[in-house]
Amino acid sequence: MTSKRRHEPRLSIQRLTSLLCLLVLGTLVYFGTIDLPDYRGDTLPADALSILSRCRSLQLTPGPGPEFYKRTHSDRFQPGTRPVLIRNATIWTGLKNGSNVFRGDVFLDKGLVQSVTRGSFDTKAGYYNYTIIEADGAWLTPGVIDVHSHMTSEASPQLDGAQDGNSYHGPIVPWLRVLDGMNTHDESFAHVIAGGVTTSLILPGSLNAIGGQGFVIKPRPTKERSPTAMLLEPPHGLNGSVVDPELPPRWRHMKHACGENPRYYQSTRMDTVWAVRDAYNTARKIKNAQDDYCSKALAGEWNSIRNQKLPEDLQWEAMVDILRGRVKVQTHCYEALDVDNFVRISNEFQFPVAAFHHAHEAYLVPQVLKRAYKNVPALAMFSTFARYKREAYRHSEFAPRILADEGIDVIMKSDHSAINSRNLMHEAAIAHFYGLPENLALASVISTSAKILGLDHRIGYIAKGYDADVVLWDSHPLSLGATPTQVFIDGIPQLSHPHVAPKPAAHQHAPSSPDFSDEIKRAIEYEGLPPLEPIRREDVVVFTNVSSYWVRNSAEGAMVDVFASSSRDSESAGVLPKGRGIVVASRGRVVCSGYDADCASYLSSPHAKVINLQGGAIQPGLTSSGSSLGLSEIAMEPSTGDGLVLDPLTSNQPHLLDGYISRAVDGLQFGTRNALLAYRSGVTISVTSPSQGAWFSGLSVAFSPGAPHRLAQGAIVGDIVAVHCTLGHGDAGPSVSTKIATLRRLLIEDLEGEIGQWFKKVANGIIPLVVNVGSADIIATLISLKKEVEEQTRTTIKLTLFSASEAHLLAEELADAGVGVIVNPVRSFPYTWDDRRVLPGPPLSADSLIGHLIKHNVTVGLGPYGISALNHPGSADMASWSDRNLRFDAGQAMLDAGPGVLSKAEAFDLASVNVEKLLGLKIDPKERDLVATVGGDLLDFEGKVVAVISPRQEAVDIF
Repeated sequence: MTSKRRHEPRLSIQRLTSLLCLLVLGTLVYFGTIDLPDYRGDTLPADALSILSRCRSLQLTPGPGPEFYKRTHSDRFQPGTRPVLIRNATIWTGLKNGSNVFRGDVFLDKGLVQSVTRGSFDTKAGYYNYTIIEADGAWLTPGVIDVHSHMTSEASPQLDGAQDGNSYHGPIVPWLRVLDGMNTHDESFAHVIAGGVTTSLILPGSLNAIGGQGFVIKPRPTKERSPTAMLLEPPHGLNGSVVDPELPPRWRHMKHACGENPRYYQSTRMDTVWAVRDAYNTARKIKNAQDDYCSKALAGEWNSIRNQKLPEDLQWEAMVDILRGRVKVQTHCYEALDVDNFVRISNEFQFPVAAFHHAHEAYLVPQVLKRAYKNVPALAMFSTFARYKREAYRHSEFAPRILADEGIDVIMKSDHSAINSRNLMHEAAIAHFYGLPENLALASVISTSAKILGLDHRIGYIAKGYDADVVLWDSHPLSLGATPTQVFIDGIPQLSHPHVAPKPAAHQHAPSSPDFSDEIKRAIEYEGLPPLEPIRREDVVVFTNVSSYWVRNSAEGAMVDVFASSSRDSESAGVLPKGRGIVVASRGRVVCSGYDADCASYLSSPHAKVINLQGGAIQPGLTSSGSSLGLSEIAMEPSTGDGLVLDPLTSNQPHLLDGYISRAVDGLQFGTRNALLAYRSGVTISVTSPSQGAWFSGLSVAFSPGAPHRLAQGAIVGDIVAVHCTLGHGDAGPSVSTKIATLRRLLIEDLEGEIGQWFKKVANGIIPLVVNVGSADIIATLISLKKEVEEQTRTTIKLTLFSASEAHLLAEELADAGVGVIVNPVRSFPYTWDDRRVLPGPPLSADSLIGHLIKHNVTVGLGPYGISALNHPGSADMASWSDRNLRFDAGQAMLDAGPGVLSKAEAFDLASVNVEKLLGLKIDPKERDLVATVGGDLLDFEGKVVAVISPRQEAVDIF
């Protein structure tokens, strides 16, 4: 009896709850608030209303809610933010497929674009106390959007404690969320904003076939200082709040990966595809069970689901939402077979693919892309980052143009920090150089990106009601070196004291892209591997319509443009120029230069090859150093490279090799695609040192990237150039102090063996010692070591630093010690602990690293930009693809340094004779290669390389 009385109140409460539920349902039905399925005598459960609401919510598609377009302020508005009027800007709105551009004013308030006007803003519109920015015609665009970044989850500087990008718990982990590994102490934020990036999709890494859920952030600091506060339109209920079931859901993102990366789990592509299909099959079973349950509930068949709950599984709910079309699938896929596989999976399980990322071979299979379920996926791509692994080998720089011609959405992305997200607009500019139209190139990092994220209702355009994310630029965004002068995120200016390096007036217009139509056809015809070898001519080649002809002044050794000097002399003498510039070469040497009449006899020669440069230039060939060009073709395929040298400090070195030193010349490969592409981009000499995995490299070689083999004339410029090693904290092997102690002994003591012999040459000042280093502390130690050695040997040694990210901290000391620096990358970034105190350059600092060193009389050269600073073992192997972009890096260095710091002649020197000087490479001025470009020069986005005039090879190579 006692037990029964104890349960009676509970039964009464249950009955009362059911009655109340029925009363509510009846009232709602009576007043037409909801449609209740036909009642067939089934017993209604107490939670029938919530079940029906939940079931109906499963059919909702993502998008802005009904009240969104009525908003008067942003959900991300920070109270206290002052309104801003940007006056007289050249506005690229993103509208009309990126073709809508006009002069006008933009007013920002409450985190939104409140007004966009052609002409002047109405100052009587009721706004007060706002900041006015006079744009003076400068370009204004929506904020740059990066659809593929690992910022925060793989924070910079790279430290083991903050590497949360990949899970190692299996190939299928859709339940993981990158949000849970987002680090707000990432040094990347300021650098990314300095490139105009206002929104980033943070994705898990690509080790897993299904790697987890990505989240969109805005990279500005927030008062809350949390990852959650940085999110843009996160899923409703993310923090456990009650969600209105009638509210449309927000887009979510799921990372997938195909091909090589998921093979980490000792699986083949067949295993990976099966794992993905099995995962989707699991999700489909849950979805089908939900649909079956809900169909019965919505039909009023309550008895058939009595005592059942809606089938759900927290681990698989995100994948079920993919099948419901509520998640953007972002898929890392490279090769045609992987794209084909994933398209097949999308059709089998009926889900759309938002974008294929990387997708190096997608341009070869546009029809496959068009077979994807429901919509054609976009392609999120690199411009020239390729051949670092097998599946990236057939990449083409023309892929964005080819895909755009097929009507497929093209996006440029960073994969930060593989490409520093700060350089994302630069990626779009390179794509434009290789043929992507101006409107689509800008859209590829702004409005098309917003569309693929499902956020084009609020970002990606400058229009009334859109988020106040805008960027004011110092030049046309696609011009070389374009830099923001101010970045607004949610209407908040992000650059407290922006530093501006003025740009030439010509940079206020988009550069004219060269004609690559023939190269585009060949890229498709040869499935990404068109022949790259030049056509070699030993007889007469005549270059006409030459605007600039750069030669080295024999008296002073300075580079001068003889045509420009001649024109100035003529003008000062009151004489008109005699016609177009003309340069004639025979057997690789210039035999005549001047104007039409000066070299007319060569034009009439029946054997002469005439090339119209259309106002282009003839300039010095560039000298690359720091990558593994010629030693490693596909960095992640050991069989395509020379391999790693043995570390002389390890105890497992064979006695036979005691004291040996490796020579890069012995491992050279010619005819590699990276080398030939560099050659076709104006690099006529490459200095490469042996690859190493610890600290000691060996003896570098200087060679011609365009030579067919080692024995060809002019192939080897210098078989031994310098001694190379690397010093960095956290590198493999003994401590930094142990390595310094070893260098001290090698330089001071008279040691036996080949290593001892070569270091004796270093100590005697015969050959340079080149040290890859980033840390200012290690640099200071090297300066002290140099002085110590010189005091004992009474000989000046040649010490050159490579990368030297923190060299600005010791600029005076470097100049006093006579130590030169080959800088890499052109815009410094805190990749590692040794790079954490970088000088980033405008707009974050007045000086760039290069500009600062030059101002302190340090001899500076420039190396190519890979995926990291080249001051750690292995990084050089991943940089060979970037030698082709050395020309752009040199042009950007000139612009970042600011007016009066680097002339064009000095910028050429930065990537040629300065590098040679710092490496001890002596070249007879008469033997220097020249490069001919159509339409522009090597230091801009308009010049196309068409020939190399090579005295060493006694020929003109034509492309």
